[in-house]
Amino acid sequence: MSATLSHLNVKGEANMVDVTDKAVTQRQASAEGHISMTPETFEMITEGKHKKGDVFAVARIAGIQAAKKCGDLIPLCHPLMLTKVQVDFTPTAETNSVKVTSLCKLSGQTGVEMEALTATSVALLTLFDMCKAVDPAMEISGIKVLTKSGGKTGHWEHSQQC
Repeated sequence: MSATLSHLNVKGEANMVDVTDKAVTQRQASAEGHISMTPETFEMITEGKHKKGDVFAVARIAGIQAAKKCGDLIPLCHPLMLTKVQVDFTPTAETNSVKVTSLCKLSGQTGVEMEALTATSVALLTLFDMCKAVDPAMEISGIKVLTKSGGKTGHWEHSQQC
């Protein structure tokens, strides 16, 4: 299989991919990432004791907004009419970490992997921002696309899901 970079033209210059002739299909992508923290910070946010309020609610809204703005943030991404953006949190006490998972859907001519990655990333960054005063050593890791479907390539799944 020979892969080519679709965002480069024949001269090697960056350009936005022309999707005019691509079929409109149902497209979906999911992504995840993790943030680890001290036990004290983990307890504070999972028990709703943070003085800034519900950090998960704020991070969820931030992730949803970020997915909708992906075309403004990533230079060669198409602006998309998303029909669903979902951001979920899975706290794990044994590791004092939170997994953030996002899901993006639409009917369109191009995929939504970047939107899912952006939703996950910004939700993680928002968790960091809201907690950095009490835990500046938090670590964000493992941001990746989990699944994608739709378009001519059909369904794809990451081989190492956490």
